[in-house]
Amino acid sequence: MAAVAGARAVSVGSGLRGLRRTLPLVVILGATGTGKSTLALQLGQQLGGEIVSADSMQVYEGLDIITNKVSTQDQRICQHHMISFVDPLVTDYTVVDFRNKATALIEDIFARDKIPIVVGGTNYYVESLLWKVLVNTKPQEMDTMKVMDRKVELEKEDGHALHKRLSQVDPEMAAKLHPHDKRKVARSLQVFEETGISHSEFLHRQHAEEGGGPLGGPLKFPNPCILWLHADQTVLDKRLDKRVDDMVAAGLLEELRHFHRHYNQKKVAENSQDYQHGIFQSIGFKEFHEFLTTEGKCTPETSNQLLKKGIEALKQVTKRYARKQNRWVKNRFLSRPGPSVPPVYGLEVSDVSKWEESVLEPALEIVQSFIQGHKPATAPIKMPCSETENKRSYHMCDLCDRIIIGDREWAAHMKSKSHLYQLKKRSRLDSDALTTLGSQSISREHDKELKEKGSSEQNDQELKSSI
Repeated sequence: MAAVAGARAVSVGSGLRGLRRTLPLVVILGATGTGKSTLALQLGQQLGGEIVSADSMQVYEGLDIITNKVSTQDQRICQHHMISFVDPLVTDYTVVDFRNKATALIEDIFARDKIPIVVGGTNYYVESLLWKVLVNTKPQEMDTMKVMDRKVELEKEDGHALHKRLSQVDPEMAAKLHPHDKRKVARSLQVFEETGISHSEFLHRQHAEEGGGPLGGPLKFPNPCILWLHADQTVLDKRLDKRVDDMVAAGLLEELRHFHRHYNQKKVAENSQDYQHGIFQSIGFKEFHEFLTTEGKCTPETSNQLLKKGIEALKQVTKRYARKQNRWVKNRFLSRPGPSVPPVYGLEVSDVSKWEESVLEPALEIVQSFIQGHKPATAPIKMPCSETENKRSYHMCDLCDRIIIGDREWAAHMKSKSHLYQLKKRSRLDSDALTTLGSQSISREHDKELKEKGSSEQNDQELKSSI
């Protein structure tokens, strides 16, 4: 496979003298709390690599504890990139901005004959570095603020109205997107407005490129080595609960108070706070809204209750996010085989006491195999997948008044508690209606009999009178 710009071919090992190999792009995936940063640091030290964070919240300055940034000391041990360089008041930093800066950094790392190690926290940030999947529609001369203002403008409109407009200019993309997914619907409309070309047409062009496939465009770098840290869910849940408690012990509350005073208090007073964009959407900040906005204005007992409520909410949302991250790995990599989907090598991290033999050593062996140009001894993870499954099929449940996208999601919806409840409710209503109709029918028959009986008695009476 031909190397792309920035992915340097280098000599490796005396046993391979004269041969040229392409250095791998190492990507570490895994749910929050699985130890991605730890492994990245260890690989960086032993391989002489540099770490590129792919976390959408760590790009912002501030909230170091809540966004789980690596310490300044660890950053001195191994060079880290894409951390704490965006002002926290900036709300228009996009994945396209991230991709452009991070891609240039990766190419520079390759150019210096070093290995870039991407630590994935945000799914679409990682995807932007693996595949050519993003549409960059912003012309150089166009005002960035105007572009972002238009996107924000679109997102304020009614979701169903936006979806209807999209269906008129790009029916193919509209059929793949749920009306409630306003961000993606607005993005597709924005692509059409700025270029005159439908979003789906852009994607078709990318898929048609050499190396592309049904899931997206070709790989950006030719030799990706993907490691997935995974743990037993029960073990991970306990670990995440403890991590939140550790955050509190490390000074989380003071960090939240400081950030609120400097960046959010005025917005709250003006009723203009926005927990949907920028760092303000970070898991762990908005969960403490009530606590932060009422502190000093309510009794200590109430404040303490709101604090406990915030901590519990943080634990719950963190565990939900971990599940979402794992679903993405399974859906994006493991269940969708294709020419542009690289293999994923799993590392079990449930027992941290066995980290060296279960995680670090196998990871080093896998990466070294990629460096030397042969397949690792460890087999990649594979999951059974349905060849006929349509992940973008459109379904309408009239009973629940919901739109469902995807065959698997539709099957899950049909078995869901909410759907079964509506089904039972409809069945009960139909049964009641039949009972009512039956009663009405019996009543009508009874009235008819009485009427006929009354008419017969009247005729008999009239007959007697005539005699």
